[in-house]
Amino acid sequence: MTVTVARTTIPEHGVVRYASIGGLELEGGGYLPDVTLAYETWGTLNADGSNAILIEHALTGSTHVTRGDTDEEGWWEQLAGPGAPVDTDRFFVVSVNIVGGCYGSTGPSSAAPDGAPWGSRFPLVTLRDSTVAEARLADQLGIGSWYAVLGGSMGGARALEWAVTYPDRVQRCAVISVGAASTAEQIAFAQAQTLAIRQDPNFNGGDYYGGPCPEDGLALARRIAHITYRSAAELEGRFGREPQAPESPLHGGLLANRGRYQVESYLDHQGRKLVRRFDANSYIALTEALMSHDVCRGRGPLAETLASATARFFVAAVDSDRLYFPSQSRELAQALPGEVDVHMISAPIGHDGFLTEIGQLGNQLRTTFLA
Repeated sequence: MTVTVARTTIPEHGVVRYASIGGLELEGGGYLPDVTLAYETWGTLNADGSNAILIEHALTGSTHVTRGDTDEEGWWEQLAGPGAPVDTDRFFVVSVNIVGGCYGSTGPSSAAPDGAPWGSRFPLVTLRDSTVAEARLADQLGIGSWYAVLGGSMGGARALEWAVTYPDRVQRCAVISVGAASTAEQIAFAQAQTLAIRQDPNFNGGDYYGGPCPEDGLALARRIAHITYRSAAELEGRFGREPQAPESPLHGGLLANRGRYQVESYLDHQGRKLVRRFDANSYIALTEALMSHDVCRGRGPLAETLASATARFFVAAVDSDRLYFPSQSRELAQALPGEVDVHMISAPIGHDGFLTEIGQLGNQLRTTFLA
């Protein structure tokens, strides 16, 4: 089912809907016919379409940013909702599931033209490609220019790409916990995750639909990722060297049946949680998209690339982030036109602080960014 929503339509709030945006020529040379985008909206678009805000999700995020008519808790409640910094009583808020995802948009598990899942045939989709797709949805919604585009981690990379690809369509841009490009180290961590999935015996080259899914590989990928999402201090403070009862890590004598540390059980739990809600091929597709993140690709040096952006920028970082270091945010801010501060989230948790502690920046977002 696909729908095209006119500006005068009064939508349900926080309920997933679907739009067909046509065929998509991809930056890497691939092609996707008849792409569907899943999205949610909150609030009401005003008569001239000038109060729209796009919130971009991170790697395994969904469209459900905040509560709506279903009252299901969203993943960024501190940021968006009635009375929140992104006030849904004031703004028309949109969140789109990225192309390649598994929350309703066209992805590897979707049906290809022959009716079978795309699987191994799914093409490489970059963050720039996803921006082109979202621009078509904005056209359908009657949004000529976003009041603001913002996101954290991969969502922040998507927001930055919007501001550079469509400078006349972005008035404000918030880039949180991500730099101008994925570094070699970030690509290395990402490659280890995708390889964990690809080496699962059930992966079958990506064509596992209808059979056993590569759950072990996906869970291992999540373990690797989650270590980078949390700081060393966070893991030490929560778990240290504590054993997971009843057996100590030294119990049993043999390597094969020793006891476990608490931190191991914690990572197992994170892996199981993701397996229940995410598709392994989508994890690969979106990880590869994030690996491709480079706002300068084909455009020139960073300052020259960013000079074309006309948006008011808000750059933020987490002080304990060891995946996207605050220095990358500072480098981005220094290259942007004008004077751009780096707002710092103080949180021992690490990278995930952009989600859990975004409330620290509520006043700055209200007074310096969204005013």
